[in-house]
Amino acid sequence: MAAVPSSGFAGQEPRCFDEGAAAQMERFIEDFGRMYRERNEALREVTRAHHEALLHLSMAAEFRDGDTSVHIISIGYLAEALALHLGSTPAFARMLRCAAPMHDIGKIGTPDHVLKKAGPLTQPERAVMNEHPEMGAKILSSSRIPVFLLAAEVALTHHERFDGTGYPKGLSGEAIPLSGRITAVVDFYDALTMDRVYRPAFAPEKALEMLMEMRGTAFDPAVVDAFAANFSELACLRQRIMEERPTFSDLIDAE
Repeated sequence: MAAVPSSGFAGQEPRCFDEGAAAQMERFIEDFGRMYRERNEALREVTRAHHEALLHLSMAAEFRDGDTSVHIISIGYLAEALALHLGSTPAFARMLRCAAPMHDIGKIGTPDHVLKKAGPLTQPERAVMNEHPEMGAKILSSSRIPVFLLAAEVALTHHERFDGTGYPKGLSGEAIPLSGRITAVVDFYDALTMDRVYRPAFAPEKALEMLMEMRGTAFDPAVVDAFAANFSELACLRQRIMEERPTFSDLIDAE
């Protein structure tokens, strides 16, 4: 097959490119593009499998503390909705939906005699209990995938208090990441509206009242105010979750 001359530069011999070589290059580019797409799809599947495994580990931690999978799934959806009401981007809110359910994953390492104790904890037992945020962050931060890094941030900071009296670092105000401040509010509300072995569930309105009482001490006033301003919507969302019982796959895949 005849070679096709190039235009070349002034004073230089024209360069020639074989059409067969050009076709081979096109095939190489197509193959590379397909490999890149397949690589990305494989990475998404690995990330998804990793995510589901961590959610199951989170559920195991919650079961040890008397909670259920619907509690951690509810926290995810409520955190997403509240983040949007606070003006967060949809991308951040979706990531928080997937990250917030892993907030107490560190409880998997808390001894039963502390985690399941019926009465008040002694000072040494409280110190052991207060280690679970850092345990959770250590489990989650071993990955460089953004959703797990956000989950590590949530695990580490959702027990901090707005007035600086929380743990493990004693952070206060906006030094506490927004992800932790949002998760703290929805976790508190959701836990109050669940039946416990030691008490029945509080009515949604009573749980909101108790949340408002801790505005500015335990919880960020702006986050509490956004929750209160959108209470009807958030309460209806939680009720729908209780009725429909979405799965971990639903949580991860929801748009």
